[in-house]
Amino acid sequence: MNEQEIKEQLCDICHKMWQLGWVAANDGNVSVKLEDGTFFATPTGMSKSFITPDKLVRINDKGEVLEGAPGLRPSSEIKMHLCCYRERPDVGAVLHAHPPVATGYAVANKALDEYTMIESVIAIGSVPVTPYGTPSTDEVPEAIKPYLQEHDVMLLQNHGALTVGTDLITAYYRMETLELFAKISLNAHLLGGAQEISRENIDRLCSMRAQYGVTGKHPGYKKYPNGQN
Repeated sequence: MNEQEIKEQLCDICHKMWQLGWVAANDGNVSVKLEDGTFFATPTGMSKSFITPDKLVRINDKGEVLEGAPGLRPSSEIKMHLCCYRERPDVGAVLHAHPPVATGYAVANKALDEYTMIESVIAIGSVPVTPYGTPSTDEVPEAIKPYLQEHDVMLLQNHGALTVGTDLITAYYRMETLELFAKISLNAHLLGGAQEISRENIDRLCSMRAQYGVTGKHPGYKKYPNGQN
C-alpha cells in the first residue's frame, strides 16, 4: 500500500475501535511503521472516532514530529509503541486500547492464561498482565519489555491492552481475538469454570501456526502464578 492507503487503513481501525467500545473520549492509540523507518501515529487528545488522515502525525524513532498539522503531537504513550518497534524488528504496527472485558482482567490483575479456545491457542496463546506503569513515562516500556520476546498480546495492569503485529490488520485482529477470548473466558467462569484443552492437543495446535501462516511470537504453553504477571 502507498502512504495514503496506510493512513486510511489506520483511520478505519481507529473508527472500528471506537464503534466496538474499546475506547472512550481520547483513549487508545495506534501507530504503524513505514518503509523508510518513520511512523504514522494517532495524535494525543483526540477521540478515535474523529481521526482522519490529515490528523495523523509522522514521527521518527525518537518520537519527534516530522510531519503533522499545527499543534498536533503523537500520543503520550508513544514511548510504549517505540519500545515495541525497538525490541521486535518484525513488528510493523502497534495498538493500545481499553476493550472492557479484557481490561477487566487487567484491572483484576488476572492473566488470560487458560488454554480453552482453539482459535486463541493458535493465534495468541496465554496473555500476561504486565506490571503497573505510569502512562507517558518510561515505566510502561520497561514493564512490557520482558514480555515482548514471547508475546504479541499483553494486558497492562490497571490500564488496558496492547497488541503488536507485522501490519495494522494483524495487530487489530489480535485485539479482536483478545476481547472475544476474554468474554468467553468470563462466561465460562460464570458457568462454573473453563475446561482446558489437553496438553497434547495444545502443543499440536501451537505447532500448526506455521501451517496457518501465523506470524509473530508465541509463548507455547505458559502459565502465570496465581493468574498474575
